[in-house]
Formats: sequence, C-alpha cells, structure tokens
Amino acid sequence: MRKAGAAVLVLVVIAAGWAIVDRQRSGGASGTRIALSLSTLNNPFFVDVREGAQEEADRLGVKLTVTDAGSDPSRQANDIQNAIARGVDAIVVNPVDSDAVVPSVQAANAAGIPVIALDRAPSGGLVVTTVASDNVEGGRLAARQLAELVGTGPVAVLEGKPGTSAARDRQTGFDEEIARHPGITVVASQPADFDRTKALDVMSNVLQSNPDIRGVFAANDEMALGAVKALGPRAGGQIKIVGFDGTPDGLAAVEAGTVNADVAQQPTVLGVDAIRLSVETTGDSVVADTSETGAVHSVPVRVVTATDN
Repeated sequence: MRKAGAAVLVLVVIAAGWAIVDRQRSGGASGTRIALSLSTLNNPFFVDVREGAQEEADRLGVKLTVTDAGSDPSRQANDIQNAIARGVDAIVVNPVDSDAVVPSVQAANAAGIPVIALDRAPSGGLVVTTVASDNVEGGRLAARQLAELVGTGPVAVLEGKPGTSAARDRQTGFDEEIARHPGITVVASQPADFDRTKALDVMSNVLQSNPDIRGVFAANDEMALGAVKALGPRAGGQIKIVGFDGTPDGLAAVEAGTVNADVAQQPTVLGVDAIRLSVETTGDSVVADTSETGAVHSVPVRVVTATDN
C-alpha cells in the first residue's frame, strides 16, 4: 500500500512539472481555465454549488470543468492530477477528505496553480483562500435553536462525514453551545456521512437505544430528511429536528413542519464566489497556509423556521 501510494505521488509530481512547462508555453492565450473538483454531486447542496459556479464562469467567459469525486478520495486525487496535467489556471476543490486531499493540493502548489478551497478546507498545503460558510457559528446557531425548541431532555446528533472540516466545525460549534444548556443531554452522537439513507439507518438504531429523545441535530439537510423518515409521525412534533444547509428539500421540510428549523447556507453564492475569487487570483503567487490560519471568505448563514420560509 505504501509503495502504491508513493508511486501515485511520484506521478502527481511529474504531472505538476509538465503542467508548469505547459502553462509557460501557453501564456494563458487560450483563456482562463478553471477546474472544479466536487466531493459529490449526489447531494442537492453541491448541485446548487455547481450551478452557481457555472453561472459565474459563463458570466466571466471562463472555461469551467467540473468533476464529481463520488465521495471517493482516490477518485478526487485522479481528477486533480488530470487538472494539473492539463495546466489549468486555477483549481477549486471541495475535499472529500480534508487530510487525503493534501498531496493533491501540494502537487498543484508545485505546478504553480492557485488553489481555492470550497466549503471544506484541506488540512495542509497552500490555498489562496477557503470559500465557506461559518460552520462553527452555524453549529452554535443549531444548538441554540434546538435548546429553545426542546427546553430540557435528551437529544441526538447525526454527525457529518468524518475527516471533513465542515463536519468537524459544525460539531465543534454545536458542542460548545449545547454545553451552555444544562437541561439538554446529548445521549447519542454518531456519523451518518451527510447521507440520507445512512441517516435513516443511524436514526433508527439511535431510537432503539434512546426511545425518549426529544430532539435531533442533523449536520446537513440530507441527514435531517433521513431522520424525518426514521421518526415518522413524531418528526417535527414530539421530536424536534434542526437541519443544516438550506437546500430546497430541507426548506420544504421546514415549511411542512417535519423539520423545525434549518441553518441555511447559500450554496449558489459559494459557487459564484469561488469562481470569482479564482479569476481574481489567477497568476497571483500569494497563497495562504491552511495548516495555520489561512484566508477565509465567509458566506453568511441564518436560521430559517416555518415563519421565515
């Protein structure tokens, strides 16, 4: 396994070297080319991100290539390697895994290609900026809203995909805030990978062990909708649910009353801003180290309830 990994890294570095030569020869004459590597398109949130990115690329006359990693870190590494080999002018990456993507980011760095992180930050390597919602604050807002809805009693948490900064930051914010509400007890906190079907299974298992829960925080809307299915008629009534993302399906569930509140991001704006910032920084050698502080371009979040929707 180590030899195979080393071989892949060597190929990526070789591709990076050729990419530098290609970009020097082309001089950008073919126009700005941006590669957008998304963790998955099997999620309405990232479909909206892609649409925003494409709209901005069309507006600016940028050639945008979008790839879907299918939640597979190896597939994402191949996608980014191909983008480097093509000598694109910038790479926008939404990591499947914040740790696994680091060698790919470093390879782009070696090729002199600016990298923009989207929604989730790599845990190392150099990026120009990270375009994301304030996930820590969003987690705090979710905890505050759930505590207000439940008052006192046991609650459960459906965590996002382990290894992603979004899952980690939302959980951090939620944990920090929920600790301020001593009447609330988190009796179960388990990952469901931002996936609706997995959330259904996890929520069903949690209910078997904790039939008296009064609330659920789902770290994205897909998991909130999985919880709704598992809870059946209790969803939104006997058991309060707070989601996160603000996807059309999530907001529709808020309107229907099966989800009580949603911490809404603006995925289309995330896509627009990522492309705009990529164009602005093309050719800029200034980068930020994400292993330290890094530059962050924040898109606001807000709590949406049925009265706001």
